[in-house]
Parts: sequence; structure tokens; C-alpha cells
Amino acid sequence: MGSAIARRLEGLEPVLWNRTRARAEQVGVGHVAANPAAAVSGADIVISSLTGAAALRNAFGGPQGALAAAQGQLFVEMSTSGTEFLGEIEPQLRLRGSGIVDAPILGAPTVLLGGGAAILVGGAPADQKQARPVLEMLGEVRSVGPLGSAARLKLVANSMLAAITVAAAELQAAGEAAGLDQNQVFWALARLAPALEMRRAGYLERRHEPTLFALRDLAKDLDLALELFRRPAAWAPLTSLVRSLVSQAADADGDLDITAVIERYSVAPAAEARAQVRFGSAA
Repeated sequence: MGSAIARRLEGLEPVLWNRTRARAEQVGVGHVAANPAAAVSGADIVISSLTGAAALRNAFGGPQGALAAAQGQLFVEMSTSGTEFLGEIEPQLRLRGSGIVDAPILGAPTVLLGGGAAILVGGAPADQKQARPVLEMLGEVRSVGPLGSAARLKLVANSMLAAITVAAAELQAAGEAAGLDQNQVFWALARLAPALEMRRAGYLERRHEPTLFALRDLAKDLDLALELFRRPAAWAPLTSLVRSLVSQAADADGDLDITAVIERYSVAPAAEARAQVRFGSAA
């Protein structure tokens, strides 16, 4: 996702940093900084897109971290990492004269590159206003409330994506097992959930690369979502079951695209499948 963001912002001559320098160099736009502090220094807007809170803490902390170079820049946090990190970093940035918004993306990197992504934004109105011109270069911008609101809504959205992904995998496999033509099954599913179409190869050809959204990352997001839902004691039994099924698939194929969840339906015998449902329902 970070490389897709950088390519959409190529005209702004972005400065890039990645934990693996070669990956930043492969993007082929802007220039590459040696560390987060060097990337942040001199910037007007700083965008972070990392795999989770631990990666964010590593990138922001220490003498070469992003926080060390914060001096009035606006920070735009686009990772899917929950709200804990935002609560930690926001007061530290304010002390340095910097603002922050959370702005996670709805849509795969290919969707973002095509201009079809939605950008959820949370934060103070003035900070959102400052971020909007850059965010509009990435996709449709939707303000959803104060800081942290966008991060929470992204977890709701990814939980929905997970439920659709698992349901489609189950019904595709079940429809084929019932003797239906696989293309007709997928047509019916995609008719009801059009977002499935971009992952046709995964469901019909069992081809789960290139990875648009890794199973391990979806499992991580479901863990964050269930943690969020538990705080107000929200009842989410279906999300708990989906999390169980996605986690089992991620144990075997974590680096593959989320469509690889369908492989569980190809190998799990009926008795094991029933046990999984009982386990997930109790979660």
C-alpha cells in the first residue's frame, strides 16, 4: 500500500523510507531517505503506512525516528493498527507543534492506484482541512469524526470484508460440491457482492498471488476489531467465527491473498469443519 500511495503522489516528489531500503528504491518515484527522521525533516505532510502498532513505534521512536524530526508537520497515519498508537503519539506530536489525522484506506493497492479508493479521515477539523488536498489525490475523502474515528471504522469495514471473503469461499466450494458449474456459482456470488470480482482468479483458479491483502494481515485486523468490540461489550459472534476461520487459514497460507481461505474448504473433512464451527461459535 505504501508504494501505491507514493506512486499516486509522484507529482509531489515524495521522500520515501522503508525498513527494507531496497523496497523503497523499487518504487521508482521521489528519493529514498536513510531513516524516518531524515524522511520527515523538511516535509510539510508525513504519511505513515505500516503493518501495525509495533512497526509504527519502531519507525517513530529513537533518535532517528519520525518523532525526533517533528517540527510542525502534519502527520497522516494510514496504517490499520487500531487506536492505541494514536493515543500515544498525538500528545507527543502536539508538544512539537505537529498535528495528526488518522486516514486509513478502503480498497486494495490496485484500487488506490486506479483512483477508486475511499479515504476515511478522523481528526481535528483544521488538521483534516490541511490534509484534504493531498488525500484527494489518493481517492474519495470521507470525514468520519474526531481522531481515532477513522481507525475504528476501518476495523468495522475490514471485518465486513473478512465475512464476505469467508462466506464467498464457503459457498463457492459448497456450490461446486453440489454439482454446479463454478463460473455460475461465482457469477451469483459476485452479483450480490461485486467487490468479489477483483479476486475472481482466487476463487475460480485457486490462484492467490499476487497478494493484494495477505491472510495474516486480515487475521491481525480481526484481532484488533474484536478487541475494539469487546470494550463496550458489543456482541459480535459472527466476527468471532470468521476470525477463527481466517486465523486457521493464515496458519497455513499467511503470505497469500485472502482468497486462500477457500483452501480450507478443499482439505477440511466434514467432522473437522463441524468442530471448527462449534469452536468459532463459542469464541
